[in-house]
Amino acid sequence: MTERAWKIPESVLVVIHTPALDVLLIRRADADEFWQSVTGSKDALKEPLALTAAREVGEETGIECGEDSALASQLVDWQVQNVYEIYSQWLGRYAPGTRHNTEHLFSLRVPERLVPTLAPREHTAWKWLPYRDAADACFSPSNAEAILLLPQFAQ
Repeated sequence: MTERAWKIPESVLVVIHTPALDVLLIRRADADEFWQSVTGSKDALKEPLALTAAREVGEETGIECGEDSALASQLVDWQVQNVYEIYSQWLGRYAPGTRHNTEHLFSLRVPERLVPTLAPREHTAWKWLPYRDAADACFSPSNAEAILLLPQFAQ
């Protein structure tokens, strides 16, 4: 019998934005009303957070921002983290007794409103919005708060 691989309760949230502070939001495939920024958990406990962020951006949007990419220098770790209670519908993905996740905030500045290539099992639609409108559209309070911090971190 194989042992189940539980999600690691440490993740990244990456606010993708243009110089004009337009923000890319993507709609979750498993919750049609949930619009969000790129998010995702570490694949391994020792995985560096910047690697997690670049991997998740690539997987969820097709935008490459890893170490050797043209956008590598535009991926910024804000050195801010949120600890929040995991939504009940997703608790089964984590080891029994896990109730909280630690989320690390990043941003990725892109030169213009790019057309993402979505992972259809994860996301079904995308839209670019001015940052205040994007914050209003997010289902997650921590995502909305991160977007509202964008002007201070995007300098």
